[in-house]
Amino acid sequence: MSMYGYVRLGAHRYRERFGLSFEDLRVGLRIRHRPGIDVSQQDNREDAVDLINNAQVHFDSHYAVQTEWQKPLGVSTMTVQRFIGMVSRSWYRRRALLGIDSIAMLHPVFGDDTLYSESTVLAIESGTDPDVGTVTLAIDGINQRGQTVAKLVCRLELYRHGHHPEDVAGEEAAGELRFLSHHADAEGVLTEQSGLCFEDLAAGETFVHWPGRTLGHEESRLHALRSLEINPRWHDDSYLEKHKIAPAVFEPLVLGAVTALTTRTLGRVVANLGWTAIELPRPVRPGETIHAESTIGEVRGSKKRPTQGIAMVETRGFVASGELICRYQRALLVYRRGEGPYTAAGY
Repeated sequence: MSMYGYVRLGAHRYRERFGLSFEDLRVGLRIRHRPGIDVSQQDNREDAVDLINNAQVHFDSHYAVQTEWQKPLGVSTMTVQRFIGMVSRSWYRRRALLGIDSIAMLHPVFGDDTLYSESTVLAIESGTDPDVGTVTLAIDGINQRGQTVAKLVCRLELYRHGHHPEDVAGEEAAGELRFLSHHADAEGVLTEQSGLCFEDLAAGETFVHWPGRTLGHEESRLHALRSLEINPRWHDDSYLEKHKIAPAVFEPLVLGAVTALTTRTLGRVVANLGWTAIELPRPVRPGETIHAESTIGEVRGSKKRPTQGIAMVETRGFVASGELICRYQRALLVYRRGEGPYTAAGY
């Protein structure tokens, strides 16, 4: 089951599923984790300042230009966070990170670097816990030039088949080649699959996106302020109290969050050609968790772009109670299998 990225919920209905189980492991198993992530000097500065990191080499450019690096140096703990976070698709089924045995910083990281993670299984131990086994991983952090900038060794507890909290008795993997969660190269190294190709999309199929996303009041306020939204209902608590208005999540953030949930399945999109018929039946309240699902409509090849096709998709967003909070339709331009930048970019 674990090498497939979906479980079958019923006829033409699938739910996204992530992560390897303990039984899937072997010593020497190597995984390239995708996608990578850019880091900027703003990321670097914010991480340092938010944590009151007083090492000025990270955020004082006038100071940093006098050093051997000649520009601000990336915060080590920020890069470690990125490298551990990026492995979470394959190691999604961990119960706990038991410890990090070592962290070696081998090459500087600067703003405008792109970072990637690779992990290798060093050891596995079954132990006596019926729910989990223990795996020792080496995580290599690599930049866009192929330089290893960091190496971590850590230990995880990983759930066995059928013991993860999300496992449901009787659910079966959607065991089709289009639903593989990883693809292997000639040496057996696995690379995480990034979305479905145009040929994998069939009219009438529904994909339940997983996991959901909880939206908070401060996150909503921040998105409204960054959008230059002047209406006080999004960022003035005294206004809400005075006029007895219940707090709600900024509507464009709801649309963005629902759309972002779709990208693990609809990740090979060349371009979003536009939305139609957007409905927001009721406000999302801070602290509510949204879930989304998408149904594929008409799919057709692109006459002008032979390497791509067009898919009409309806997406629906719900809160935990099952109430609909968002619905819309999109036209997506999607890469065909074997086309696009994936091979050249290491995907």
